[in-house]
Amino acid sequence: MTARALALLASLAVSGAGCTNYYEIAIETPIQPKLDVTPFQRVLVAGFIAGGTDEVDANTETVRLLRSQLRTKSNLRVIVAEFVALTELASEQPGADEATTPANGAEPPKDPKEINDEKDLEAYDHVFANAAFWRKLGEEYQNPLIVTGTILFTPHQRAGFVQREREVVDAYGRRSVSPTRTYMERKGFILRPKFIFIDGRTGTPLYSETFREEVLYNPQQDTPPLSSYFELMDRLIPGFLGTLSSQKIKGSRVLLK
Repeated sequence: MTARALALLASLAVSGAGCTNYYEIAIETPIQPKLDVTPFQRVLVAGFIAGGTDEVDANTETVRLLRSQLRTKSNLRVIVAEFVALTELASEQPGADEATTPANGAEPPKDPKEINDEKDLEAYDHVFANAAFWRKLGEEYQNPLIVTGTILFTPHQRAGFVQREREVVDAYGRRSVSPTRTYMERKGFILRPKFIFIDGRTGTPLYSETFREEVLYNPQQDTPPLSSYFELMDRLIPGFLGTLSSQKIKGSRVLLK
């Protein structure tokens, strides 16, 4: 290290020693939305193609939850309307035009009860590319931003070693806690929603984003599927809202004086 560098470090140390007082201030960092929604005044959560399990009506629950969140955390006016029967649309119009006709060899859309993974959902891709349908729907509701997509809520299980804390009492009655590794089979759920945002004026998809959340429970823990669904949705709602509106990350900064 050069003499100049040593002198600089010494100067910083002396000045730092004199800074005996410091204070912490709260700061908020704004994050811009991923999608420009300024052309829209209204938002229509139209409905989803859902599958994975019939223990939870993921379409109904997701529409209700997103509408509720958008009412309180978005500047867009939420339209209250009947759910769009997307699975019926898929069966009635499997190929509305050449641009939306499934490729050769593609399987026809399945009944929602038979949708188990992303591959099963590929048969519905043409529904979201049907610009004529979405444009007509947009005209009915004064050209809103349309939110739609797919929801997979599937049971899941995994076996492996899990670290747990075990209380130990020695010969003198003293208690202590020590970590132990236990082989355990746990069950839970995986939630994989794909949100598609469509311009109600043109019927054109503007943006899409896929999320994945997973939860596993100990064998003795009996958690209802609907509770698991809301637990997983609670994790990804901030990401969904970040697509439509600016969000703020709260933090702090330490200042010296």
